[in-house]
Amino acid sequence: MKLFVINSLCLTLAFATSSLGAEAGRSTAPDISIIGRYDSMGFLQPIPVTISGFTGEADSILRNDLMFMGFKFVGPTDARFLITGNNAGRLEGRVIDQGTKAQVLGRAYSNGTLRQQVHAFADEVATNLTGLPGIAQTKIVYKAEAGLGRSELYIADFDGFGPVAATRDGSIVASPCWLGRGSIVYSSYKLGNPYIFSQDLSTGTRRTVSRQPGDNYSPAVSPDGRRVAMILNKNGSPDLYVASIDGTGLTQLTKTREAESSPCWSPDSRTICFVSRDGGPGIYTIPASGGTRRRVSTGVGICTEPDWSPDGRWIAFTVQRGAFEICIVPAQGGGVYTVVQGEDPSWAPNSRAVIFSVGPDHAKRLSLLDVPTKQVKTLARVLESNSQPSWAK
Repeated sequence: MKLFVINSLCLTLAFATSSLGAEAGRSTAPDISIIGRYDSMGFLQPIPVTISGFTGEADSILRNDLMFMGFKFVGPTDARFLITGNNAGRLEGRVIDQGTKAQVLGRAYSNGTLRQQVHAFADEVATNLTGLPGIAQTKIVYKAEAGLGRSELYIADFDGFGPVAATRDGSIVASPCWLGRGSIVYSSYKLGNPYIFSQDLSTGTRRTVSRQPGDNYSPAVSPDGRRVAMILNKNGSPDLYVASIDGTGLTQLTKTREAESSPCWSPDSRTICFVSRDGGPGIYTIPASGGTRRRVSTGVGICTEPDWSPDGRWIAFTVQRGAFEICIVPAQGGGVYTVVQGEDPSWAPNSRAVIFSVGPDHAKRLSLLDVPTKQVKTLARVLESNSQPSWAK
């Protein structure tokens, strides 16, 4: 086990205390450095905290949020930080450094629902104490099936709360992904063949991205929002293509006898990762501008559904070895870690949590996973089966 002081080599964190109301006044906490331990995979080990003062729904939401952002809950004597507050009328929260007794974070929240206030506080706690992006206020999109041949896309909070139907195609929809945080891109059979569409979530406006002859599926939007990778069989074999986000400038990246599938992007939007059965089934990468593909060494069987972590370090994917399992491998290839049974992995913005689906066909559920601790929480199901989740980055 490696021990680091999070400083200029890792993360130097300065915490400013904000007002909790007129009675609290204003003060600034001293700069502090956190000693963090990293596991053998390079993930920050959970920071021990104790939580007090919150009641009911506020307490349970806060604990659930922090579970997937790098924290564990211990008694006061074992805690590195004390998280205290109350939710009487409005949410107030403070973080106290157990070692120095200094208040390193203080906030009051009066806008939005109680749930929204707790999510906002949890994100501030996580961002300040771990240096990683908060995920409590993020959204997911996923496929919900109401029976064979009938599915729609739903948007929900990352923890599954407040699901809302985003499509009403009355057909088959598949492979949703995000275009920023306000639009989605997906494949739909609404017009007969599977075509790729984008949809603005605030207006419901839908535009065609790809309506090539044959099948158009598995869209993946680049992190910079400028391009979309997709699988088209317009020439008789499913190959990897890339185009501008409006569908113009279509370029074919592979031309093989076997099928390609499941593209995803590197965080810098320069490289596409995908699955190919040509030359042996496996995960490959290729420059988004075109060029030679490279196999990602995994040493396991048939790999599908890759997803590149936002920090660039890992590729999560599904492998079938009896049951479906989710594994992660360094982006450059190497040792594979099996993390949970399931499929359809999608990384959270903090490159620590993953959402995935698990269960038999037509009865799947979504679950959250904290990768380093392998803690899992199953989400409430919509309709008969939930799958193909995508986490807004």
